[in-house]
Amino acid sequence: MSKSVFSKKYHRFRQLLIQARKVAKLTQSELSEKLSRPQSYVSKYERGERRLDLIEFLEVAEVLEVEPATFIKQLLEDKEED
Repeated sequence: MSKSVFSKKYHRFRQLLIQARKVAKLTQSELSEKLSRPQSYVSKYERGERRLDLIEFLEVAEVLEVEPATFIKQLLEDKEED
């Protein structure tokens, strides 16, 4: 079990978060404002400089109007294709 933020799975997780933000037509600044966090918070997790814990992920998913279970299912399906 990898703990690295640089694993393929975590890289794909970050890609899916970026994609969801863009689908929501939000900039990092707009998303961070909705999360009541600094813009650097979004920038750092999108670049892999910090990891999101489960509660943080759920907060981001709510703002992006992404169903967490669907998001995770997509992440797991992508893994199977590797």
